[in-house]
Amino acid sequence: MRIALVQQHASNDKSDNIARGLAAVDAAAAAGGANLIVFAELAFDRFYPQRPAAGDPHRYAETVPGPVTEAFTERARRHGVVIVINVYERDGAHAYDCSPVIDADGRLIGRTRMVHITDYACFHEQGYYTPGDTGAPVYDTKAGRIGVAICYDRHYPEYMRALAVAGADLVVVPQAGAVGEWPVGLYEAEMRVAAFQNGYYTALCNRVGEEECLTFAGESFVCSPEGDVIALAPALQDAILYADVDLASASKSHARRLFLRDRRPELYAAWIESTAKRSAANEVAANETASNKTAAKASR
Repeated sequence: MRIALVQQHASNDKSDNIARGLAAVDAAAAAGGANLIVFAELAFDRFYPQRPAAGDPHRYAETVPGPVTEAFTERARRHGVVIVINVYERDGAHAYDCSPVIDADGRLIGRTRMVHITDYACFHEQGYYTPGDTGAPVYDTKAGRIGVAICYDRHYPEYMRALAVAGADLVVVPQAGAVGEWPVGLYEAEMRVAAFQNGYYTALCNRVGEEECLTFAGESFVCSPEGDVIALAPALQDAILYADVDLASASKSHARRLFLRDRRPELYAAWIESTAKRSAANEVAANETASNKTAAKASR
C-alpha cells in the first residue's frame, strides 16, 4: 500500500489552496500510485489560531459534509483512493479541529475531532476549538485500518494507545508544526516511540510555509512499527512524500506480539483515580491554607 502525504503551503486564497490540494490528489493517485492521501492540519486555510480569537471565530468554520469535503469525495471516487483531510468544522454552536475520512468509493465514512486543545503563544486554539467528542475511532477503509491523531492529540500516550487497542495498523497525524517549536529530532522521536510501543505505522503530515506568526517546517515523515523513519519530506518546501508500507506486517511487531498482549488494563483506572484523588486533596488543602492566611492578615 502506498501512502502520499501532501505537504503544501496555505495562502490567503482558500479557493487556490483547495485547487492545489485537488491537483495534488490527481498527481498522487495517477502518477504516484497512492492508495491513501493525507493532508496537514487546516491544509486549505491559513492557521487561524496563531492569533487570539476575536469576534466570532466560527465565521471561518465550515460544515462537514460541506463544499470542501464534497470536492475531495468526488476525487476519492474518481481515483479510487482513500483521503484524509483536515478542516475547521462548524457543528451548531460548536467548532472543531476535524479530520474527515473519505473511503475509496467516495463515501465520507467518519470524522475525527481533536480531543485535547492547547493554548500558548501562536497556538491560541482554545479560542477556536471545542474539545472533540468523537473519541479515538479506527476506520476500516479500502487502504486498511486507519486511526487519526490530530496534531496535539499525538502528545497523549493514552490516545495513541487507544488507537492501538482499537486495532489501527496505521495512524495518520495531520500536523501544524513550526520551525524551532520543539528540539531537533523530537517530532520523529515521539512518533517513532508511538509506532514501536503500539505496533502500527505512523504518518505525520505537516504544514509548510511562512505565515503571520509562524513558519511551518514541513519535514513530514512515516515510521514503521519497528520505530524506524522510512520516509522523510524536505523542510520548508511544498512536496508530496510517498511511502510504501505493508500494513499486514504490523501484526508481527513487538507491540502486537508482546506489549499489547501483556497489558494489565484492570489496574490502570485505579492508578489514575488514586492520583486524581490525591491531586484534588492537595488542591483543597492549598486553598484552605491560602484562605487561612488571608483571614489572619485581615484580623490584624
